[in-house]
Amino acid sequence: MMSEIRHAPIAMTGLRPLPAGTGIDAHRHDENQIVYAGRGVLSVTTEAGIWVAPATRAIWIPAGAVHEHRAYGDTLLHLVGLPVEDNPLRLDRPAVIGVDPLLRELIVAYTERPDGRPDDLTAERLRLRAVLLDRLRRSTQQPVHVPAAEDPRLATVCGILRDDPADDRTLARLGAVVGVSDRTLSRLCRAELGMSFPQWRTQVRLHHALRLLAEDVPVTTVASRCGWASSSAFIDVFRRAFGHTPGSHRTHR
Repeated sequence: MMSEIRHAPIAMTGLRPLPAGTGIDAHRHDENQIVYAGRGVLSVTTEAGIWVAPATRAIWIPAGAVHEHRAYGDTLLHLVGLPVEDNPLRLDRPAVIGVDPLLRELIVAYTERPDGRPDDLTAERLRLRAVLLDRLRRSTQQPVHVPAAEDPRLATVCGILRDDPADDRTLARLGAVVGVSDRTLSRLCRAELGMSFPQWRTQVRLHHALRLLAEDVPVTTVASRCGWASSSAFIDVFRRAFGHTPGSHRTHR
């Protein structure tokens, strides 16, 4: 992955439409960037894993982080480039952050002018950026992250579930495929993914669910394709993760 990396010194500020299924190849820039999908669903992939953000979330990408974008559904990106010294979240790695209604309007207003540069600021934009940074400091990180495994045995198991989130085999049965015990895989999950196997599988399923919902797949079908036993179980997990039901998700896009 990411064999050819483009270096974009200036992190773009402005709007960028991405048709469904398209993306932006691996690149990095010397400044921080906030990426917000005002419409559709966006995923950002790095060597450390995949971050996914619907319209109630944004993705923080620190300076120097190599990343790729992928759009699910017809997506409109709002890109906010910030000089490296402007790091209101104090983060040195990508993260998904919550976007409340006020922060959303600030991002939309700040990115209205296409192809703006972070250092091309009028007095009005300076004031707007100051309020935007203040609001960002109040944002919290959201657990919408699918971390990547390094151990080849765990990576194989993870790949099976990314390809088919509805696969409901136990860790022991999946371990048999790669010739390792469920105890070893469980330990690797904690060490490399920072979470338990059931927690990681839930993140994969939520990620896949967001992609399908962006493509207007019915909720009952999404629940089945992502491995939930019932639509009600899916709705409950989705509401706890995103603060609204999958049925109302389209109104947040």
